[in-house]
Amino acid sequence: MREDFSIVFMGTPEFAVTILDALNQNGIAIKAVITAPDKPSGRGQKINQSDVKRYALEKNLPILQPANLKSDSFVSELQALNADLFVVVAFRMLPEVVWAMPPRGTINLHASLLPNYRGAAPINWAIINGESETGVSTFFIEKEIDTGKIIEQEKVRIEENESVGELYQRLMHLGAKTMLSTITKIKTGNVLSIEQKEVMSGSLKSAPKIFKTDCQLNFNHPVAVVHNFCRGLSPYPAAWTKILNQTKVETKNCKIFKTRKTTIPITDSSTIKSDQDGILIPCEDFYIRVLELQIEGKRKMNFKDFLVGNSVLNLSLVGN
Repeated sequence: MREDFSIVFMGTPEFAVTILDALNQNGIAIKAVITAPDKPSGRGQKINQSDVKRYALEKNLPILQPANLKSDSFVSELQALNADLFVVVAFRMLPEVVWAMPPRGTINLHASLLPNYRGAAPINWAIINGESETGVSTFFIEKEIDTGKIIEQEKVRIEENESVGELYQRLMHLGAKTMLSTITKIKTGNVLSIEQKEVMSGSLKSAPKIFKTDCQLNFNHPVAVVHNFCRGLSPYPAAWTKILNQTKVETKNCKIFKTRKTTIPITDSSTIKSDQDGILIPCEDFYIRVLELQIEGKRKMNFKDFLVGNSVLNLSLVGN
C-alpha cells in the first residue's frame, strides 16, 4: 500500500481491533485512530480504555477520543489529517459532516449479509432466527444507517450448535480479510458497489439492540426455537429463566449458555429431569438438554457440577 494513500480508522471493541491490526500489519497508512472516550467502569469505577485505544497505544498510532463528533475542534482535527478514506468498524453513528469528508468516502463493516440484519445485533439475530448462513458486508456510509452501497460480501455457514460467541470470532477474522480487500480495491480505483435495493428479496430481517428483558426464555416453543435462542445469546448477554428450588423455597434467575436439541418425547410438561448427558427441560415438542448454566450468585458450571449440589426433582420453572 503506497504511503500517499491513508485512512482514519474508527472503532471501539475487540471486533474492531482485529480489523485494525490486519490493516496495520499490511502496511496501510493510518493517520489516526478514533475511539470512545475513557470511562469509569466496575465496582471501583476504574477508568477503562477501549480495546481499540489499547491497541493503538501499543502500536504508537495517533489517537483521538472526541466526546462530540460534531464539535468544530474535532472536525478541524479530522480535516487537518487529510486522509483519503475513513474506515468504521463497531463505532458510533457518524454525523454527515464527518462521513462526507474524505475524498474516497467512508466505509463500514457490518456482520451480516446486508440488507438483512441491519442494526446493533446482527450476529445474535441471525442465530436466534435459525439462519443457516450469514457473513460480512463492506459498504459506503450514507445518511440512513446500514443502507449504503455494498462493496463486498463474504458468506459463512452457521453450524447447528454454534454460539454467537463462536460465530463472532469467525466473522471477526473474515471481516479483517474482507475489509483489507475492500480498501485495496478503493485505493487502486477498482471498486464496484451496488445499491442494497438491487439485492433485496422478500421482507427484510432486522437486528435491533438486545436488552436483558429480551433474553428471558419461553419454553412453550419447539425445541429448535429454544435452542437457537440460547445459542444466539451465548455467552453474552445470555438467555435466562427463573427456577424455583422447592426445598429452599427460593426463586433465582438461571442463565443458560449451552444446549442441545433432543427428540425425547415429553412425559411431563411441568417436570425438569436429567440423564447422563445433561439436564432436560420440556419444550413444546421435545426436551432441550442443558449442558452449561449459571444460577444467580454462583459461578458458571457444566451440568455435572450443578447436579452434585442440586436435585432436579426439587426444581421447577417459574413463569412458563
